[in-house]
Amino acid sequence: MRFLLIVLSYVLLPLMVTAMLWRGFKTPAYWQRLPERFGNYKFPALKESIWIHAVSVGEVQAAVPLVKRLQHLYPNETIVVTTQTPTGSDRVKKIFANSVVHTYVPYDAPFLVRQFIKHMQPRLAVIMETEIWPHLYAECANNSIPIVMASARISPRSINSYERFKYLFKPTLNQVKLIAAQTSRDAERFLSLGAEAKRVRVVGNLKFDFMFVPSNLQEKGQEYYHNHFSGRPVWIAASTHDGEENIVLEVHKKLLITFPNLLLILAPRHPERSSQVMTLIKQNALSFTRRSTHEIPNDATQVLLLDTLGELPMFYAASQVAFVGGSLVPIGGHNLLEPAALSIPILVGPHTFNAPEISEMLEEVGALEGVRTQGDFQTALTSLLKDPALARLAGSAGKEVVAENFGALDKLLEEIQLILTL
Repeated sequence: MRFLLIVLSYVLLPLMVTAMLWRGFKTPAYWQRLPERFGNYKFPALKESIWIHAVSVGEVQAAVPLVKRLQHLYPNETIVVTTQTPTGSDRVKKIFANSVVHTYVPYDAPFLVRQFIKHMQPRLAVIMETEIWPHLYAECANNSIPIVMASARISPRSINSYERFKYLFKPTLNQVKLIAAQTSRDAERFLSLGAEAKRVRVVGNLKFDFMFVPSNLQEKGQEYYHNHFSGRPVWIAASTHDGEENIVLEVHKKLLITFPNLLLILAPRHPERSSQVMTLIKQNALSFTRRSTHEIPNDATQVLLLDTLGELPMFYAASQVAFVGGSLVPIGGHNLLEPAALSIPILVGPHTFNAPEISEMLEEVGALEGVRTQGDFQTALTSLLKDPALARLAGSAGKEVVAENFGALDKLLEEIQLILTL
């Protein structure tokens, strides 16, 4: 099997190079620094390093606190950060400048990987999320370099594809020292692919360590709700963009037929658009107040326009359901962790590519529901508003996901420090 994989890598290498060069027509940065992708580097060979691989922007962002903590814990070590995409490369340069060695990772062919390892001399390899490369892992194992898969995950959508190639993944996964899975569900999927139980631990998702919710925020939001919203059903459309507010307002108008005292909190992503959004509210013949005027909504108020900065978390906590914007239009979606941490069920549009793994995790446990059409939106929202028990269950599931993952960085560093002392 190993021999066949080696042959296959050399057969596929010209195709991978061609695909990368083709991408360069759209993104010319792919044509730059080509030697790095073949294991050739301008800087001198290193004596020793700790190597972090983050394929693109999302993985780089997740790796930032890990790299900074490693720099603090091991100030005399050279940290190597590799990426696969030019956008990931740009992000590394912007955040770390010259404090790390940065290069592209080579193609997964044995002689290229050997050149990379010989030049970088890593004593530890940390691979962010799910990058499973047979030759890279095999060469690390041959050189006694421990591999840690950090924030490791396999989505429910991709597990069937992995299962079809289980005979390939099983030996590769068992060359890994630690599979630091995001959730217990991810851990189970790795085990189903043949990973040995001793190598798999639930550590969490590093991206959750950016999440901080003051301990009294939920109580503060509920207090505001009871003092000012008089027991009314309340939903919030947060961080909305142009093209989303009209849909939100149309859905709200239709819901008012079923829930006459329903209140919408509408929070544009950019408060400077508030005048534009206010015009839309007037065109939809809805009564409203603006938060910036400090006027308290009365029983006749149908929309509260949140046109201030810094208050969104409290108004999340004062709502029963949240729609998170930037997702009905191709922005990529905004922070899902904030409403999840506050036990609020979440609705999103189809564009959640800024944090696909978080949206999948929340959707998998029922804390989040994706909507594609205005009809989907209305149906999902109606269901949650009609059934408070269902909404509470969904909100609790989201909060549990956040709690399960928070503190992942400290857990991961404990594991890494232990490995480095062996």
